Amino acid sequence: MASRPIVAHTVARGELNEDEAFYTGKIGTNLIAEFPMPITREVLLRGRERFEIYCSACHDRTGEGRGIIVQRGFPPPPSFQLERLRAAPVGHFFDVIGHGYGIMYSYADRVEPADRWAIAAYIRVLQASRRATTADVPPAERTKLEAAK
Repeated sequence: MASRPIVAHTVARGELNEDEAFYTGKIGTNLIAEFPMPITREVLLRGRERFEIYCSACHDRTGEGRGIIVQRGFPPPPSFQLERLRAAPVGHFFDVIGHGYGIMYSYADRVEPADRWAIAAYIRVLQASRRATTADVPPAERTKLEAAK
């Protein structure tokens, strides 16, 4: 029985990935620009945790591309603050994590799709935080910050 070929068009139990955008980061061949799931505080915290585990060794914790591996002589990855990456659709980050890019290898077997989206959301937070101003802080929180000065 183990030598029998798999019946055409069958899918293993639990492996039906119907949501193309969620599982590929694309619709057809086009990278998606919006997240296919709600981005909550919990998702961002999970993204930060996974980013620090899988990405920070090369990209460093701020996404500048000066991680410990780079300090040991490995070629640096691009900063997430580059304009081309700030303008890239969010599906790009999902796709790169799953397929690799340049000298970065695929993390598809290490990082499940939901975690890839969480990492992509956290990358967007890193990008936004670099250009944030006090005007971006909600008024109630801004008052607390100004009182702490």
